[in-house]
Order: sequence, then C-alpha cells, then structure tokens
Amino acid sequence: MRNIAPSILSADFGHLERDVRMVNESAAGWIHLDIMDGTFVPNISFGLPVSAAIAKVAEKPMDAHLMIVHPEKYVERFAALGVQFISVHIEACEDLSSTLSQIRAAGAKAGIAINPETDAALLKPYLKQADFILVMSVHPGFSGQSFIEGSLEKVARVREMIAEAGANCFIEVDGGVGMQNIAALEAAGASVFVAGNAAFKAADPKAAIAALAGV
Repeated sequence: MRNIAPSILSADFGHLERDVRMVNESAAGWIHLDIMDGTFVPNISFGLPVSAAIAKVAEKPMDAHLMIVHPEKYVERFAALGVQFISVHIEACEDLSSTLSQIRAAGAKAGIAINPETDAALLKPYLKQADFILVMSVHPGFSGQSFIEGSLEKVARVREMIAEAGANCFIEVDGGVGMQNIAALEAAGASVFVAGNAAFKAADPKAAIAALAGV
C-alpha cells in the first residue's frame, strides 16, 4: 500500500472540514499542507490559522511543505499544531543545517524540498540530517500543473545518493502525481505521494485515493 498525502490546496475551502474528514476516512496516509508566502513562490495559499483549523479535524499525520522564505521563523509553530512532517526548501534556507536541526528539536521529522531546476547534488551534504527528501515534480506555487517527466530520473538519482551516503531518509514526490505515473515513481524510489487534483477533483475522491494507494 502506497502512502498517499492528499494536498489540501486542492480541497474545497468552502467545505474544508468536510474534505478533511473525507481524507480521514480514506486510504490516505498523510494530510499535505502547501504553505505559500507569495515571495518564494508566486502565490499565497494559507498559513497558521487555517492549518490550526485543519489540525482540529485531522486524524492522520500532517505534512507541511513550507514554500516560504525564512522558514526557521515558523517551523516551531507548525510543530506545535501537531504537524509531524515539515519540509523546507534548500533554495530558501540561509542555514539549512540549522533549520533541519530546529525541526527535529521541535519534535517533527525534517524534510528537504528541492525544485525541478535545482541540481540534486546540492542535497549531498545534508542527507544524513534529513528524515526525507521532497522532490518537486512541478514548479512550486500552483496546483494542477503537468508532471515534469525528468522527475523520474531525479527521484532515482536521489535514491542512489541516499544509498551512497548511508543515510536513512525516504523520498516524497509532489506535483502532477496520478495513476499514469505513480507506479513508475514508486519503482524509481519514492514512497510518499502528494495528490492534489488527482484526489480532490475526482468524481469519487475516496475511490481515487484508494486507487492511488493500490488498495
């Protein structure tokens, strides 16, 4: 069974509690929170107040993807909400090593997110400090984008780098994930799959999540 993390960014914000409860009842493993600041990415999504409202209803682990500058200012507050997995962008952190340590000290698992155009080799110095790597398979900022095909090779390369480093971290993929590519991503080395439109925009979201999870 694959770990599917439906992205709340694709939910109906007019019926947010309903959609979070749907995820609770589904085959999903996590609930994915896309946090955007309009500075690191060209869009603003939602922040701590909406995340706190989700946390009150969520029964599955929450996974916060911080697409923001200066994430070190916020990681402890997300952890305090009960968020168990927090990823920050290698491109946005002035001191990535310190931020990863800060996330772990706050009681959450620390992830490094990497954009499609960023060389995976930049991850090497940090692999043993990370609990997971979030490979972006679209350009961050908007939901509904098409999957970037070169992402398969990038996932495979990151898997090789983790093995070479003797690190203990897993790979999450975010962007354009669907039935057409999830098996190939799993074969390349990913084990957590963020699903936005593939989950929430389906005629039957729970059935779509089950299909993605392989159950």
